[in-house]
Amino acid sequence: MDINAIDKLLGQLRAGAAAASQSASAASVAGAPAAGNDFAKLLKNSIDGVNARQVEATGLARDFELGVPNTNLTDVMISMQKANLSFQQMVQVRNRLVSAYHDIMNMQV
Repeated sequence: MDINAIDKLLGQLRAGAAAASQSASAASVAGAPAAGNDFAKLLKNSIDGVNARQVEATGLARDFELGVPNTNLTDVMISMQKANLSFQQMVQVRNRLVSAYHDIMNMQV
């Protein structure tokens, strides 16, 4: 495994966490209407990111199957695991959102 790739991934995760904490603090200052737009944009960007990882993994797997010279099995497997992990994370976020929706709908007024 390439240490530089791991460091790059770790840096991306830290940058994402910093951006999420900054947007959360900005949303609390801005008020409810702006927070709704930011959440929708953040959710769409997350879904697009998951899709991009899956498309990249599929492309690398196809290249490896076709025997493209510069395609490495390690890179293919890592990209497939990243795509799988990001998809599982998105499924968990969806499950939490559905659970919160059900909790709100079951509240007595």
